[in-house]
Amino acid sequence: MTEGRVNQSNGCGFRRRIQYERRADEPPSIAAAMALAQYFGDDVTAASTQLYDYIDPEALDSLFAETNRGGSRAKGTVEFEIENAVVTVRPGRVEVRPNG
Repeated sequence: MTEGRVNQSNGCGFRRRIQYERRADEPPSIAAAMALAQYFGDDVTAASTQLYDYIDPEALDSLFAETNRGGSRAKGTVEFEIENAVVTVRPGRVEVRPNG
């Protein structure tokens, strides 16, 4: 299991913002699931909000996979909504914040 590295959590309840720094060997889908579990106050293994109900985890991982030349993708952002939260995935970080 991946250990979480939540760098920032502001506010209280569901109005907070989570910033999760992912390791280079950690898939973006795992980092997003960890950040969502932290945001909703769930255990990631028993979370009521499942990432795959909203976005294809394999497709998300492929967007940030190494290029054909073996390099990493240092740019790009994927953003999607889950329930009342907005998830923003960047190459090294996942942020979850309230929608609106």
